Amino acid sequence: MRVRPFETADAVPVQRLIHHTIDCRYTGVYPPRAVIFFKEFHSLESILDRHARGEVLIVESREELIATGAVVGGEITGVFVHPEHQNLGIGGRMMDRLEEIARAGGHASAQLSVSVPSRSFYVNRGYELVASRHIDVGEGERLDYWAAEKLLVEAGS
Repeated sequence: MRVRPFETADAVPVQRLIHHTIDCRYTGVYPPRAVIFFKEFHSLESILDRHARGEVLIVESREELIATGAVVGGEITGVFVHPEHQNLGIGGRMMDRLEEIARAGGHASAQLSVSVPSRSFYVNRGYELVASRHIDVGEGERLDYWAAEKLLVEAGS
């Protein structure tokens, strides 16, 4: 298993990984229109924009893309691990790298949006849920999530 920087040629496989993970982990947790919103939010254009403005990483195992994540400034976004590879420490390794990139970029904290399925993962990593949020996705459906933050440097550092 190796972590490497994203290349433009990775855009379609990264989008497939993200959309597959959304289908597997968000369907049934979120209403249908929210699932569609998540997929639109993680479009090819969004993935390429993250690459242009920040750093996107991918994890491969035996030539298969199994995880991705990005950091743009102090914001971590687009962190997804293939459902068959979850709970193996891959997400934690990805977050360690993304947090280190943010820290090296001079950011004292990292911010991210926390979905319902990922809440315990981020809370266990030390992220504080600072605000409960929602997006009206139409037809009486909504997407609930939290804004979260984690200090990356010790006080006085």
